[in-house]
Amino acid sequence: MKANQNNNNLETATFGAGCFWCIEACFKDLKGVVSVVPGYAGGHKADPTYKEVCGGQTGHAEVAQVVFDPTQITYEALLEAFWFVHDPTQLNRQGNDIGTQYRSVIFYHSEEQKRLAQAYLKRLSDEKVWDAPIVTEIVAINNYYEAEDYHHNYFENNPGNPYCQSVVRPKVEKFRKVFAKSLN
Repeated sequence: MKANQNNNNLETATFGAGCFWCIEACFKDLKGVVSVVPGYAGGHKADPTYKEVCGGQTGHAEVAQVVFDPTQITYEALLEAFWFVHDPTQLNRQGNDIGTQYRSVIFYHSEEQKRLAQAYLKRLSDEKVWDAPIVTEIVAINNYYEAEDYHHNYFENNPGNPYCQSVVRPKVEKFRKVFAKSLN
């Protein structure tokens, strides 16, 4: 946990936007974000493994669970980052990562998060930000299972990995340029 954070004020957000390595690497340095933990959510199998989720039989999405201090970063700011880090018009995929585990999904933790996510989605749709329709799901969080330890800080711990070099690094570099004023 980062210094100077009061545990009583913290909130949780859960996002699926393709590979959880990308989401974690982008969100972890946002001011007000206390932690970003990769995991699995939205499926029907208890305590799934990475191999099971990648097999597409558990119904889970790869997600990042973001704990944040709402006095330092708003849920709306997290939504802005979420929409930026992936293509929400791709159904059950992000680039070459294909399967329901890579779906675009916001798992809300409160009625207020649901309202804000739906309003943001409507605004983006009305403004026709993307040429294709947005396919992002907005659903109540029904479960969350933390990913295996080796997935934590994956990009930071595996910078030479070919996937990290070709997919994660360019996304993180672009994110850091656009959100430079919002980073620690």
